[in-house]
This record gives sequence, C-alpha cells and structure tokens, in this order.
Amino acid sequence: MVSKILIANRGEIALRVLRACKELGIPTVAVHSTADADAMHVRLADESVCIGPPPSRESYLNIHQIVAACEITGADAVHPGYGFLSENAKFADILDAHGITFIGPTADHIRIMGDKITAKKTAQELGIPVVPGSDGEVKPEQALEVARKIGFPVLIKATAGGGGRGMKVAKSEADLDEAISTARAEAAAAFGNDAVYMEKYLGKPRHIEIQVVGDGEGNAVHLGERDCSLQRRHQKVWEEANSPALNVEQRMKIGQICADAMKKLKYRGAGTIEFLYENGEFYFIEMNTRLQVEHPITEAITGIDLVHEQIRVASGRGLSVTQDEITFSGHAIECRINAEDPRTFVPSPGTITHFHAPGGLGVRVDSGAYAGYKIPPYYDSLIGKLIVHGRTRVECMMRLRRVLDEFVVDGIKTTLPLFRDLVSNQDIANGDYDIHWLEHYLAENPA
Repeated sequence: MVSKILIANRGEIALRVLRACKELGIPTVAVHSTADADAMHVRLADESVCIGPPPSRESYLNIHQIVAACEITGADAVHPGYGFLSENAKFADILDAHGITFIGPTADHIRIMGDKITAKKTAQELGIPVVPGSDGEVKPEQALEVARKIGFPVLIKATAGGGGRGMKVAKSEADLDEAISTARAEAAAAFGNDAVYMEKYLGKPRHIEIQVVGDGEGNAVHLGERDCSLQRRHQKVWEEANSPALNVEQRMKIGQICADAMKKLKYRGAGTIEFLYENGEFYFIEMNTRLQVEHPITEAITGIDLVHEQIRVASGRGLSVTQDEITFSGHAIECRINAEDPRTFVPSPGTITHFHAPGGLGVRVDSGAYAGYKIPPYYDSLIGKLIVHGRTRVECMMRLRRVLDEFVVDGIKTTLPLFRDLVSNQDIANGDYDIHWLEHYLAENPA
C-alpha cells in the first residue's frame, strides 16, 4: 500500500478522498490555493501545503508546485480527484518520472481516451457499440459529403475537451457550414485545438454510463450503470442508479461488454464508459478515465468504495471483488448542489450564513461547506452532493423529497429549489425523461 497520499484537488472531492485515506490508515497531504486556506479538507488533512494564488493555472493546475509539495512532504502517491489534472497524461508521466504513484490509469490510456476520435476507434476495436459517424477529423470541405453519408441531423463535436464546448447540431444541409465553423471556433478557444468530428444526432436519447474498475493486469469488473440524462447545457444535474429505462438483462449485457473491453485494454483504476441510449440500443460517446462526480450512487447500490478500489489497484493489490461477488441493491439518486441561481444557473459565490445537512437512513451528503464558509468565485460552483438510497425507486424518491425539505443553505443561491420542484414532477416520478427534458422544462417553467 502507498504510504502517504497527496490530494491534488479541492472542495467536496478532496474531502471525499481524504476520508477514504483515513479509513485505510494512510496519511494525507492537502494542497490549496490562498483562496482555500480555510477549506475543510485543509483543516482535516495531516499536512497541508499552499501551492499558489487563486487562479487554477497558478495553483491546482501547476504541476511543478504539486510535485514540489510531494517532495517536501514525502508523499509517494497523488490522488487527482476529478477535473483539474485528473485526465492529464503529462501529469501522470511527470509523477512516474519522479517515482510518485498516480492513482489513476496509465498515461497511455489517458491519451487514448482523451482524444474522442481515437477513443471511438479504440471502443470499436474492443467490441463496444458506437454512434454512426465520421472515421476521424472532418475538414470543412469534407463536411457535406460526410453528413450526407451519416444522414441528417448530425452532431459536430470537438475532438478534445468536453462539457458541451465545441458541440453543435446541424439539422439540415443549410445549417451545416455555420455549425462546423462555430464548433471549430469554440474548440479552438476552449482547447487550443479546432479539430472536430461528426456523429449521427439522436433525437431523444438517454445518457447512460457504465462504471468499470480494472487492475491493470487484465482483470476488470463493471458496477452497473448510472442514468445521467437530466442535464442542462450538457452538464449533469441529477443522476440515478440504476436507470429507470433498463432491465436487468440489458444492464448485465452492456456491463459485461464494458468489463470485457477493459480486460482487453488492461485498464487500471476506475473509469466510466458513457453511452447515448435510444430504442434499446447503446452508442459509445466517450470514456472518462477518472472518478466521476456521481460515483456515490454506484457505491450506494453496490456497497463498494470506489476510492478504496482506486488506492488498492494503484498499490498493486488488485481488485477487492470479482464480478460474481458484486450485487446490486435498491435505488440511489444524486442531486448536485451548486452555488448557482436555480433557474438561470448564474454562479452565486459568497458566504454561507447557515448550513444544515439532512440525515437519516439512506442519506449521504458529500460537502466541504459549513456555516461561515466563503465560496470563492474562482472555481466550479459545485459545493455538495446529496445522495439518497432506498430499497425501491419509489422509496428513494419519497426519501429524497423528505431530505430536500430538511436541507438548509442560506446566504447564497443554490440549486436546491430546482430539486424540490423536480422531485414532485410526474415525468420524473415515472422515470420518463431524456437528455433534452430538463432544458424543455426550464423553458416552459421560467422563474
């Protein structure tokens, strides 16, 4: 087992990783910017190191400062959480060169899956179903021919990055030129790479993702699916495990396909294979080579601690379970609590004056927030996650309704009022929604 872990992140995920380390008896090092000196993970870590001023480029994305912090404290491993450097192959390479364990996949696997074109080709080779689309990058002069071959509507996507940037829909030939040029411009501005590719645009799909874990030696398991279809501007808002749209046979079939693919790849660590799902068919869109924000709902229905698994695998101890030993129990829902206006989603940094987290059976709150905590304006607006588990989806929804009424965050605007609306909505109660549902709901129900 590694002897000391530096947590190269902030907020609720840094606290989440810290708790796992403490349960395993592993000392921790927190790194932080000057804006996060009073953060909860900094207070609770065994050691802490300030790595720079508030801007991420000068602190949490500053590889040299993080490596220096490892050397100063004697940390022999780094957990990157998600975001920031979690999918940075250069960072993984540099840590390896310094003899520091990166708690994640190999740099090669990060590179393969980080480029969407390469990832799609790799997925096809591994037997994973993919969305019909271009074989690679599409130049403007090729766009019309490729689009006609795929069939309109088509989706233009940046080959690098994510989060919906560099992504445009062309419903007809008349829309194509503008969609291509806009997607390329956005991709260049966001990622420094204007390359785009093209896929068939699916009308009303769900977003289904499969959680996998591999030991890097050819052993891998899947831990079922999560339904992340409730999104706004391609950003997930509410996630469920299991999906209301799948049955046991579908779940196990796609899960086994993904696990078998990771065995062939000799994938190491936790990862998520993401699909669009429509009319009973799965279509690969990307793989995230890291822990996901919504990982707690998988932990709720399986009883498996994914951070423990990451640390075990990185330490060369292999997986703690085989596929036959994994069971799925009940239903879980996660609501992302953001410091944002619940309708416009404009960020709302500031000081939390009152904070009361709900409790009771089947309730988990992952948050580094507390009364008096000042939310800095420099980072992602996620301040916490509410995770609720029940024996059935109905029980889970009733429990969620109860705990949302108990959750108090004053002094700033949050997305809690939106979830109070959603949990009482009939479509949500029926599990009848797709990736466009929330956008339509917000448009039809303005503040």
